[in-house]
Amino acid sequence: MRRAAVLLALILSLAAPARAAPCGAGDDLIEPIPLPATSAAISQRALSVLVVGSASVMGPGSSGPSSAYPSRLEGLLRRVYPEVRVEVVARGGRGLMAADHAALIRDAMRELRPGLVLWQAATVEAVRGSDIAEMTEALRAGTEAVRSGGADLIVLDPQWSRFLRANADVEPYRDALRAAAVAEGAGFLSRYDLMRAWAEAETVDVERAPRERRTAEVDKLNDCLARSLAQFVTAGVAGARR
Repeated sequence: MRRAAVLLALILSLAAPARAAPCGAGDDLIEPIPLPATSAAISQRALSVLVVGSASVMGPGSSGPSSAYPSRLEGLLRRVYPEVRVEVVARGGRGLMAADHAALIRDAMRELRPGLVLWQAATVEAVRGSDIAEMTEALRAGTEAVRSGGADLIVLDPQWSRFLRANADVEPYRDALRAAAVAEGAGFLSRYDLMRAWAEAETVDVERAPRERRTAEVDKLNDCLARSLAQFVTAGVAGARR
């Protein structure tokens, strides 16, 4: 009985659309859309999730691979859907741009056949000052591969940091990313806004953490992001079933 009560509380906490975003962010920072392919995969008791992006998908600076946010997301979704075989696979690496991601997505759609793709993009482009139109075209190509493979797509924008904000003109890339996601009917989750809100709430702030606490703070950041994604996914699944 106790286990059932704990599970119910977790499901309600992740799925409630009106609930504030995890870790102290505002309730307007998670705007889920219906996720019909994800819902269908869950109904068939097998959900494969592909996470594509730059280095952060692999969990650099954390205490280990199990602390990276894709691994944390896998654990959370398994707890919410205990009868479903959930697998979250991360593909990416340092310095990869949207065109590289699109190629990874095309290959992975054939190999893994995921029901859901999470695509974090635009960080490397913003740092390098790359052509926004080229990034947008790569996003269209990747989105078409996801759509052709019958999967849902959630786009994530760059990480927030004081250093990035001071050394790169991030906003045009964030705006282009959000516009492309909306135009293609994809979900959009702003890591940038979430991380800024967590820092302002003094919940998670990797840049200002003491050196001896840095790894633990990175782990906490990954956990907060995983919880935000789990809330987006569970609400999207619920929305697809209405």
